[in-house]
Amino acid sequence: MATGDQLFARFGRTCPAGTVLFEEGAHGDSMFVLQSGRVRITKASKDGTKTLAVLGPGEFLGEMAILNNKPRTATAVVVEDARLLVIDAKTFEAMVVGNVEIAVRLIKKLARRLDNADALIEILMHRDPKARVILGLSREAETSGIEQEDGSVLVPLTRIGLAEQIGLTSDETADVLARLGRLNMVDETEDGFVITDRQRLVEFLEFLEMREQFEA
Repeated sequence: MATGDQLFARFGRTCPAGTVLFEEGAHGDSMFVLQSGRVRITKASKDGTKTLAVLGPGEFLGEMAILNNKPRTATAVVVEDARLLVIDAKTFEAMVVGNVEIAVRLIKKLARRLDNADALIEILMHRDPKARVILGLSREAETSGIEQEDGSVLVPLTRIGLAEQIGLTSDETADVLARLGRLNMVDETEDGFVITDRQRLVEFLEFLEMREQFEA
C-alpha cells in the first residue's frame, strides 16, 4: 500500500488560502482529499452566499460530481493553506472497487452529509435567531469542534461564516452572540467561538424551543 508521501508525490497539490478548487455549476472531473488546511464549501441562494461547511484534514470533497456526472452543486475555496490529493474519476473508481476501506468511508461520508443537511433544515425552520445561532454553533462543534484542556470547545468559524450558515445577518448574529457572551456560554475569539458551557447552551436551547411551541 502506498504511503502518504508516495500518494502526495503522485496526486498532491499545495494550495494557498484563497484558491478556488471548484465553482458551483462547473463540470467536475476530479475529487479532493484534504491532508492539511481548511476548505469552505458555499452555495449561492436568493439571500446571498451560504456557507454549508468548513472542512478540515481527513475530509474529502467534490466526489459527487464524478459519481453522478453532474455539475458541481457548491463552490469550494481554500481558507487556510492546504495540502490536497487530487483524484480523477478513473483513479477514484479504481480505488473504490479495489479498496473496501475507501468504499466504506465514502458511504459513511455520504450518510454524514445527509445528516448535516437535515440539521441545516432544522436550523432554518426556527424563527428565533437565538435558537438558530445555538443550533449552528452546536452543529459546528460536533463536526469540527476542537476540545480544549479546560473542557470548553473551540469552533473555528467566523461570525460571517456562522451568519451565512444559519440565514441571519451579521448584526443579528452579533446580537445573539453578545447575549450568549453575557451569559458566559460562548466567547468570540480571533480563532473562532469558544463554547464555555455546552450543557447550559443545550438547556437554554430547550427553553427557547419550548417557548416557541407555546407561542406558535
